[in-house]
Amino acid sequence: MPRRTATMLASTLIFIALLCAGVFLKVPYAEMSPGPTVNTLGSADGEPVLKISGRETYPTTGHLNMTTVRVTGADYQMNLLEAVYGWVAHDNVVVPHDTLYPNGKTEEQSTQENAEEFSQSQESAKVAALRQLKIPVKERVVVSTVVKDSPSENKLHAGDVIRAVDGTPVVQPQDVAKLVVKHKPGQDVVFTVVPADEAAAAEKAGKEPQGTETVTVKTVKAEDNGRAIVGIQAGTDHTFPFTVDINLADVGGPSAGLMFALGIVDKLTTGDMTGGNFVAGTGTIDENGRVGPIGGIEMKLVGARDAGAEYFLTPSDNCASAASDIPDGLTLVKVDTIADATKSLAKISKGDTAGLPSCTTG
Repeated sequence: MPRRTATMLASTLIFIALLCAGVFLKVPYAEMSPGPTVNTLGSADGEPVLKISGRETYPTTGHLNMTTVRVTGADYQMNLLEAVYGWVAHDNVVVPHDTLYPNGKTEEQSTQENAEEFSQSQESAKVAALRQLKIPVKERVVVSTVVKDSPSENKLHAGDVIRAVDGTPVVQPQDVAKLVVKHKPGQDVVFTVVPADEAAAAEKAGKEPQGTETVTVKTVKAEDNGRAIVGIQAGTDHTFPFTVDINLADVGGPSAGLMFALGIVDKLTTGDMTGGNFVAGTGTIDENGRVGPIGGIEMKLVGARDAGAEYFLTPSDNCASAASDIPDGLTLVKVDTIADATKSLAKISKGDTAGLPSCTTG
């Protein structure tokens, strides 16, 4: 066999061997890629994303799109060839598997956590939107979670409204812990609560929960600091003056909060918030309208651009990363609060975009 032919054959065999190794060799990485975007002013699966009843709403135009990121599952084992392709592909990001699923978190656990964060983001978006519009929202302290095998298990329940601890009224969630830790481990704490089912029925009727009962729970010693605990986490729940339903399946995490809030504001106000423009964005939101950073900003920019967005509302803490690689035709608008976002949308609606707060890499 001629030397040239032998060399070519050897090179081909080596290439095939490397290719096979790339396919069969598993690596501890996961991939993030642009996910779908959804117009919060529009519909999904034939249903309005935002459905408001009991309050007058107004026509809207344009887009206020929430954005998403696709990730490989916790159980998916990426091979070397896929990882290399992901590293060189501009619109994808390959990250260590533990970045997305730390401490051996399973896909089921991640899905549950994302669902809980998504539910909380919807609640916060509703509160932030109504407060932005100066519409009163009643709030109350509730049992958020009950730790398994704790003294509170089967005594207190998630959703119970906490009116008082040892007869002292509570106003904020942190009041509960402050009153509990005044005890020594082994002492009783008396909770005055409205049971969760009664509270849920009252909320559905748009009324304030009534009808309290007392529940006594014996404290135990916390393992980390020795303080008295009962094994619950307190949170906040709300009674809204009308119904706001957010209908969106197969989405998780807290990053759609800002866009949900803006969609609610747009539907509840006269005029046209977007001026018919295509605006996308992302960001967590708290009940006071503060916008927080999210993950996967680069992927969301690409997804927004591919969907046709012209402007992208960007949490200020994500600005530097986002500004390092802006897709062509997309203008980044920096936001810190829902008030910032509404002011910028007013400028976009009027075509007065020269003074929009922008993102920089510095």
